[in-house]
Amino acid sequence: MKRILTYGTFDLLHYGHIRLLKRAKELGDYLIVALSTDEFNAIKGKKAYHDYETRKKMLEAIRYVDLIIPENNWEQKRNDVIEYKVDTVVMGSDWENNENFECLKDICEVTYLPRTEGVSTTKIKKDLGLQEQENNVNQIPTPSK
Repeated sequence: MKRILTYGTFDLLHYGHIRLLKRAKELGDYLIVALSTDEFNAIKGKKAYHDYETRKKMLEAIRYVDLIIPENNWEQKRNDVIEYKVDTVVMGSDWENNENFECLKDICEVTYLPRTEGVSTTKIKKDLGLQEQENNVNQIPTPSK
């Protein structure tokens, strides 16, 4: 059995996420998703709309996903590959040449899949005006006349 592992926050689940998971699953027989915990997202300076448990439930509903494990820190990746007997780590092409994944090439295959054009969580937030709201959340509103 060929085991595939991918990492991510998977917040505001969209077609790009589904397509990545589908293509990752097509590379093997068993897909493991290491889902960033809320605490790890805070360390990364990333704010998710949905909490970890909600994001986990959404991923569990996707037929391509066989197992979800928590991603607690950058350093756990080698242990994950060994513990879960992973053959291939799959990430989006935006992670290509990132040392957090390149360092795994001595113990497993690392594959970068092209991103789905025109869709990303950042773009969705921007299109909905959420990015601007997020950036302005700590500003004091100016009273209108």
